[in-house]
Amino acid sequence: DQLGVPLTAEMARPLFAALATDTGWYRFSSTTGLTYRTAARLVEAGVVPAELYNALYEQDSLARLRLIGRALERARTELDGRLIHTAILREDFSATGALPSDSEDIINLTLAVAGTRVAMVLVEQAASGCKLSLRSRCELDCSRVAEQFGGGGHKAAAGAMLPEPLEAARQRVLDALRREMG
Repeated sequence: DQLGVPLTAEMARPLFAALATDTGWYRFSSTTGLTYRTAARLVEAGVVPAELYNALYEQDSLARLRLIGRALERARTELDGRLIHTAILREDFSATGALPSDSEDIINLTLAVAGTRVAMVLVEQAASGCKLSLRSRCELDCSRVAEQFGGGGHKAAAGAMLPEPLEAARQRVLDALRREMG
């Protein structure tokens, strides 16, 4: 609108997708009245939120769902349920037929467990080492933890690549999280 260009549905869809995903579908604390007014303008331009959500999040392969099942089966909680952690093994990909990209947002599913404030997922890499993902819904600064392992991010979400085998990586990261969370 500010550029004087008519807003079309084709233009509005990717803008709405970016706005929705960056705000966690309007759940994150960064969501403001302006966010909602912008979303409303994009809907007026032709975005159908349910269709967009379906296109983005409800097109999983059976292999991905099987990978999710393995990761959730392995999930454990600690610190009175405030910390949840799981791992995705190299063999999980071959056993399920899933791709590494299929593991991308499994960490967000672990945060659905009642009482969970911090989540950790380690994904064993094809060659060696592990990919660490951290999420926080509390005062814990994920970036501070990830920086201890050469990674980065921001307060609510961060990650790192760890060179060691999965079990050694798990122990190092859990030790750091236990220290941070008390």
